[in-house]
Amino acid sequence: MKITNLTTILFEWPIVPWGTGKHSFGGDIQLGVVTVHAGEVIKGHAFLGSPSQGADELVKPLMMLVKPVLIERNPLDIGALWQDMWKLRRNVSARAIGAVDVALWDLAGKVSGLPVHRLLGTCKSQVPAYASSAYLPTPEAYGEEAPHFQSLGWTAYKAHPHGIPKNDIEICRAIREAVGNELALMLDAMWAFTYEEAVRVGRAIEELDYFWYEDPLEEEDIYNYTKLRQKLDIPLMNTEYAPGGYYGMAQWVQQQATDLLRGDVAVNGGITPMMRTAHLADAFRMKCELHHGGNSLNNVANLHVTMAIPNCDY
Repeated sequence: MKITNLTTILFEWPIVPWGTGKHSFGGDIQLGVVTVHAGEVIKGHAFLGSPSQGADELVKPLMMLVKPVLIERNPLDIGALWQDMWKLRRNVSARAIGAVDVALWDLAGKVSGLPVHRLLGTCKSQVPAYASSAYLPTPEAYGEEAPHFQSLGWTAYKAHPHGIPKNDIEICRAIREAVGNELALMLDAMWAFTYEEAVRVGRAIEELDYFWYEDPLEEEDIYNYTKLRQKLDIPLMNTEYAPGGYYGMAQWVQQQATDLLRGDVAVNGGITPMMRTAHLADAFRMKCELHHGGNSLNNVANLHVTMAIPNCDY
């Protein structure tokens, strides 16, 4: 069995614009259907694109640089194929590499007749999910939304507040007062704070019994993340956009700059590196939490990874 073709079909994917603080998403986006062909019958599929970056921005390097690496190769040599694709990362987005890797795992599942999580090594059959806010205008609005999700049966809620320390503390307090102690709460600061601001906000949400504190500082700021972790007791999760993807995670563990690792099949470049990231975390008895994948098939791929690792709470 050999890979005979790699194709991408683009189509319009209209998304109502929305945002989280200083970050905006949606609008006139194009989504891509990436297909790995092994002969005429066997195919693996994935989506390419997210509300923050359409597939049209990613597809040209994928077809020019990645496709020649794949043709005539065995599609089940996923580890070897990923290694060769990752060597192209300076010119090819990790999201594009990740789409091909997801498609290869989809193909492997079809060949074997098994769900992908069975091929990865199933650890669980179910996992709780958390609801995640967009930007809301006032603390009162967050205090109304969180109980709504709670009433629908969600057991956890993550806030994306304003990126202004004083406002964010008020928002986090309003949420806790609205839901009581039954709902697990998380704060995603989305890289908004200086070190001093991050300390103040972190201490405030510790008192409010938040479950984790996510990405308060710039994604490459290991020095200040290490200091911050020494100051706070709340678990820190800081590696969503850590430079280097999977290969960048080792220094975060070595420097003790985070309590939890973070990633997804889009940002990390596929199921293959996401599994490696989770196993790295597990070797140090750390959790590895999966992020939203940017589109529905990426989230299915993330779910297969979640089912195949023991160290993921949500």
